[in-house]
Amino acid sequence: MLPLRDNIPTRTAPVLTVLIIVATVLVWILYELPDLEGSINQLAFHPCEVDGSCPQVGQDWPLTAFTAMFMHGSWMHLIGNMLFLWIFGNNVEDTLGRVRFLIFYVAGGLAATATQTVVTLGWGSEFAATIPNVGASGAIAAVLGAYILLHPRAGVLTWIFPIFFLEIPAFAYLGIWFLFQLLDGSISFTAPDQGGGVAYFAHVGGFAFGFLVIRLFMASGPRRREPVYRA
Repeated sequence: MLPLRDNIPTRTAPVLTVLIIVATVLVWILYELPDLEGSINQLAFHPCEVDGSCPQVGQDWPLTAFTAMFMHGSWMHLIGNMLFLWIFGNNVEDTLGRVRFLIFYVAGGLAATATQTVVTLGWGSEFAATIPNVGASGAIAAVLGAYILLHPRAGVLTWIFPIFFLEIPAFAYLGIWFLFQLLDGSISFTAPDQGGGVAYFAHVGGFAFGFLVIRLFMASGPRRREPVYRA
């Protein structure tokens, strides 16, 4: 199920969301594409570096935990993540304001990386701990966790392959998405080769972070009026 848009117009221009998308795309085009393997080795996050079970690859992990959330492994990886960020991020930015949204986004990405690292080092194989982690999906999962709490009644126009289009309530769409992350993450324990290289527990950790802390971020600023839902 691919989301195409939601039905909540923003009241302010989503400047930060656009800037994050532009920065992420530029990192892919200008930095990664000319030398994909070299760039990933340099600035991707490697879980095994945290406990010293592998030699340091590229930059040290406190830096790569941040840089990795602006990197991707393919065009499809990039486009899918940026689509989710655009649809759901602009409304979360509209609620939080630009500065708090930036802090929330980065903190969500770090929480997602921490969750995946704990799971990988605690229960994964030695090989899994050496696989570089890249992608904005952990930070975006935090945005989704915030969105389901802020706008559960919003409608999400969804493309259900191959031809069906259906508007689904946000609580249902994002709830199903989260359940699939839990299910696929559980399957990856017993059948690692079916994981498809996806850091499911980064999604779980990011979503949980966004759901649990969004109210704290809202409490630090002025209360915004309720959104108007577009039919």
